[in-house]
Amino acid sequence: MNTWLASLGSLAGAAQTAGSTPALLAGALLVALAIDALWGEPPVRLHPVVWMGRALGACGARLAPAQERSHDYKTFWLAALVWLALAAMVCIVAWMLQWSLLRYLPGWAAALALGVVLKPLLAWRMLRAEVLAVQAALAQSLAAGRERLSWLVSRDTAQLDAAQVRESAIETLAENLCDSVVAPLFWFALLGLPGAALYRLANTADAMWGYPGWRGAGAERRHWQWAGKWAAHADDVLSWLPARLTAALLWLAGLAGGGQRLALAQLRRDASTTPSPNSGWPMGVMAQLLGVRLGKPGVYVLNPAGCAPQDGHVAQAVFFARKAVLALAGIALAAMIFDISMKEWW
Repeated sequence: MNTWLASLGSLAGAAQTAGSTPALLAGALLVALAIDALWGEPPVRLHPVVWMGRALGACGARLAPAQERSHDYKTFWLAALVWLALAAMVCIVAWMLQWSLLRYLPGWAAALALGVVLKPLLAWRMLRAEVLAVQAALAQSLAAGRERLSWLVSRDTAQLDAAQVRESAIETLAENLCDSVVAPLFWFALLGLPGAALYRLANTADAMWGYPGWRGAGAERRHWQWAGKWAAHADDVLSWLPARLTAALLWLAGLAGGGQRLALAQLRRDASTTPSPNSGWPMGVMAQLLGVRLGKPGVYVLNPAGCAPQDGHVAQAVFFARKAVLALAGIALAAMIFDISMKEWW
């Protein structure tokens, strides 16, 4: 592992010497994935996404009204302005940090340092562990599986049967493969550290503000019909391309890993039935690869001809997701090597 990191640092150093920012960013992306695989999440007190969540929580408690209001445009625009202010602060801090690393460190050190600060903005190891923990708990008892699933989803799990627990775990894996891995890395590749940080703020805001209706209890009970609309739509916009990229990566993983054939027309129909314009794409591909039916009663059904998820399907879903992450890393490595080679050739 140390040899691999040293080689990566050498490549990134050569890239910066040649003025190749794309290659350096690709190197940082690979460093972030390597750190995630080896050590997982940083301590809570040092986690930038936790800081974002605390700021969003503090602001949200003052934005969402304690009573239901019809056409509450004042709350909508106030929440939008707060979101924009938080986004500006996050982007400025991320840009200053990235600029400092690229300006004052040699190439190999800049790539490693940028990978270190990028790592908290993605979470593949934790996602995989939490989904597999649901399957392990379900193997003990249905009650244990329901309880563990409740850590991951907002829906009531008390009445779910074993197949529905597996359904929810697989859906969570597919949807969060985009939200927690592909999307932040996509925006990092496009806009650097500010892009990844902006996406994580938007995704966290959607999770905390974006679901309409009543949330909280007692004096903390708030109505989010209008206070969270901007956050929900912003996340939809920023996740549009990454969700479809995630679906494509899962399709490639299926080709390499022996998944069932993909029916694109069926995927389009399935993806159009989900409340989110994005989540149906990775979830729909995963359903077809596994040959299972996924959905929520009365809301949507993905791959309706599939069977109910059985023992082994959760682990198989994790296998395909892991292949997709490896494909993403391979693309980044190929892009870095190609960019450096072109600079040296010219």
